Amino acid sequence: MVEGPYVVLAVAGVLVTGVMAGVFGGFSVLVMRGLGALPARDGVAAMNAINKAALTSVFMVLFLGAAAVCGVVAVVTFVLWPVEGRAELLLGSGLYLVGAFGVTVTANVPRNERLRRLGAESAEGLAYWPAYLREWTLWNHVRTAASGAAALAYVLALT
Repeated sequence: MVEGPYVVLAVAGVLVTGVMAGVFGGFSVLVMRGLGALPARDGVAAMNAINKAALTSVFMVLFLGAAAVCGVVAVVTFVLWPVEGRAELLLGSGLYLVGAFGVTVTANVPRNERLRRLGAESAEGLAYWPAYLREWTLWNHVRTAASGAAALAYVLALT
């Protein structure tokens, strides 16, 4: 079990990664299913609007804030190398930074950009929509699982 300031770091890690697991999971099982039920033109337009709104919303504060917390936890743990909870703290940080933040940058954002470029009015955009839904949601499931596993790792550091 971690002690001292590591308790605060682990609790912060649990909170931010747990919240992000919920956000990502909710998006996969609710929003993407709803968008998939729409006609392709409407689904593409709605997803493009969601992606635009996400850049200027509380989502970015949560998403980037979670990455910052995980980065701080990793650096402090690596530098000070606590006796207890070291592996769990580093694992939690790595899971979020690679499995949620990294996947967002390398898998989800490029798909978002392509969908935006193609648009809802082009034949290419409408043809891309089914693949986008499938691939984007698959990677979003990865982000959900990584965030949830990160929260679990932080919880384990507390036990």
